[in-house]
Amino acid sequence: MTVRNAMLGAVAAVTAVALTACGGTPATTTANGKIKVVASTNVWGSVVKAVGGDEVEVTAIISDPSGDPHSYNSKPSDVAAVKDAKLVIFNGGGYDDFFATLLTAETEGAKKIETFPLSGKASDHAEPETGAEPHDHAVNEHVWYDLETVRKVADQAAADLSEIAPDKQDAFRANAADFGQKVDDLRKRIEGVGKGKKVLETEAVAHYLLDAAGVENATPDTFSEAVEGETDIPAAALAEVTRLVEQKQVTAVVNNVQTENTAVKQVVEKAGQTGVPVVEVTETLPEGVTGYLDWMTKQVDALAGALRG
Repeated sequence: MTVRNAMLGAVAAVTAVALTACGGTPATTTANGKIKVVASTNVWGSVVKAVGGDEVEVTAIISDPSGDPHSYNSKPSDVAAVKDAKLVIFNGGGYDDFFATLLTAETEGAKKIETFPLSGKASDHAEPETGAEPHDHAVNEHVWYDLETVRKVADQAAADLSEIAPDKQDAFRANAADFGQKVDDLRKRIEGVGKGKKVLETEAVAHYLLDAAGVENATPDTFSEAVEGETDIPAAALAEVTRLVEQKQVTAVVNNVQTENTAVKQVVEKAGQTGVPVVEVTETLPEGVTGYLDWMTKQVDALAGALRG
């Protein structure tokens, strides 16, 4: 799903200055002494956890592997979860608009990280005269698949947590540096491995990872747009995708397993029948992974393996 109704400007990407009530110093920790962090999804929550370690208590509003932030409707319990948070992190770019409704006067003093603006992807593809967001598949809100952006987010988390708990700043910065190095190692492992090869994407989720691999995305625009818009895939587009798979004109099919679509399921099954590798990707952390690095390493290795044959 490409950028929809961008939330840029709805919530400032810059961090806010902590408020002081009644002239006193506000508490920076929970009852157990940890910094309270709330994330829209467990993906970004896991990045902050990697930086904050045992000093943070992270709550993700969406942690269900089948959850869809695009269509999620917030609940009263979510408002309660965000209350008194010292740091909140969300994607922005039209991905998790529900989170903006949770940010009220009670969260005005929280540090805020909005990852899509931090990525710079919107400005990279803005129209030159108006600065408006163009309708371009190159602009994609799933920026946790852009490894450079993930490193930026970790660094921002370290900076914000250090302001909240200055006495822990050395640990936060060291954790972010270690995390960033491992992210860089992942980028090197995938960089250019698919040059000269073609893939199909059942949904434009791992767009930036495919860019890093250097592959050509052979998916017809009409197919992608129908999946994104949750409409029927045109017969001609489905026939073209099926032909590409049957004739093995693509090296792999990259499938978002969180998308439920009968036609997509048929394409994946056809790939299995013809021996075209299917690489599974997700939008949230699946069960059984320990964090962002574990999850992304599995996906990078699966993609690299499929592209190398």
